[in-house]
Amino acid sequence: MASDNQKQSKVNYQKLDNGITLITVNNPAADIISGGFFFSNCGSLVEPLPKSGISNFVSSVIVKGTKNYSALDIADRVESIGASLGADGGTDYFALSLKTVSIDFAPMLELIGEIIQFPTFPDEEVERERKITLQSIRSQKEQPFNVAFHQLRQNMYGDHPYGQSSLGTQASVTQMSADDLRQYHQQYFRPDNLIVSISGRINDQEAFDLVNKNFGSWRPHPQSASAKAIATPKISTNPSHQVITQDTQQSIVILGYQGVEVADPDYSVLKLLSTYLGNGLSSRLFVELREKRGLAYDVSAFFPTRLEPAPFIVYMGTAPENTEIAIEGLSQEVARLSEIKLSETELQGAKNKFLGQYALGKQTNGAIAQTYGWYESLGLGIDFDLEFPQAVAQVTAEAAQATAQKYLQDPFISIVKPE
Repeated sequence: MASDNQKQSKVNYQKLDNGITLITVNNPAADIISGGFFFSNCGSLVEPLPKSGISNFVSSVIVKGTKNYSALDIADRVESIGASLGADGGTDYFALSLKTVSIDFAPMLELIGEIIQFPTFPDEEVERERKITLQSIRSQKEQPFNVAFHQLRQNMYGDHPYGQSSLGTQASVTQMSADDLRQYHQQYFRPDNLIVSISGRINDQEAFDLVNKNFGSWRPHPQSASAKAIATPKISTNPSHQVITQDTQQSIVILGYQGVEVADPDYSVLKLLSTYLGNGLSSRLFVELREKRGLAYDVSAFFPTRLEPAPFIVYMGTAPENTEIAIEGLSQEVARLSEIKLSETELQGAKNKFLGQYALGKQTNGAIAQTYGWYESLGLGIDFDLEFPQAVAQVTAEAAQATAQKYLQDPFISIVKPE
């Protein structure tokens, strides 16, 4: 039974007999239907170190062959009707997505049902994607920001999966086999672990009938245990200051503070503080460090949404001779949140920016399907889409200051600079 809030949002929530969760949003504004297919208890968070990057690897190969279709067959079926199909091995989930005009939704749902239930992971496709992924890993090592951020992640998270790149390592990707990908699929791709989120010109009954037709007979693999996240290692609580020298024209300075998981009551406050500090041309960091002091080529802040405690990040790209000044400037601006309460104008401005961007971010059927499927896969429920903005709107200056005092102290520091 949908709640009053869900009814107002025209969101319908159903369960199939085999455990699949179906979320439907009837949005007839455009003749488009988008679908998100989320597997919870999945993604990078379930990867042991020797298999680091396997979720990304699976996402690259899963659309390259099934029991009945070759990679070329799949590409032809998608491109011949102008549809789009994608896969993403996320940090805390695995997702596939599709978008098509309404008349082609049924055949596209049949195709993605085939891909989800019967992928073959052909050896030749695995080898091709292995080469591409290894090249991407090598490329990341040449990009100063990626080098600095990877160093920060490892210092903050150590052997925890959040400490690794989603691509994995050269060692893990080199030794990964097609059988490893098939085992991953067998373990985590289960009907009772699947959330199907659909938004567009389709009613609840049509959506249920189509999903039931293509997925209703699906049962878990006989040797598959119920999908559960691995026991993750502890996260470091000892801040460090690390420097890497590289052939680069600028210095990258990143400060990382240990934040909270998405289910924590302080999550909404930290999200608002990251918007105030580093979101856009009117943000505190941009105005103070780039516009007024001319220190930054690039400066910003972000706080990702994670099932386990996420890093609160502020960073700057600057001239090498300004490296120490950049550290001082970033540290002072973050410390100011603990020392001085935000004015009502500053607080309301940050709220308006965040809530406006949040609303604008759900204007398409693809974004709507993504939002509800993602929240459900994180265990938050579809009502979180209403509860989260309300929590942000209710943040007080006192709560913002107290949260900064609690979390935004003693940062991990990662720097990449020239010799």
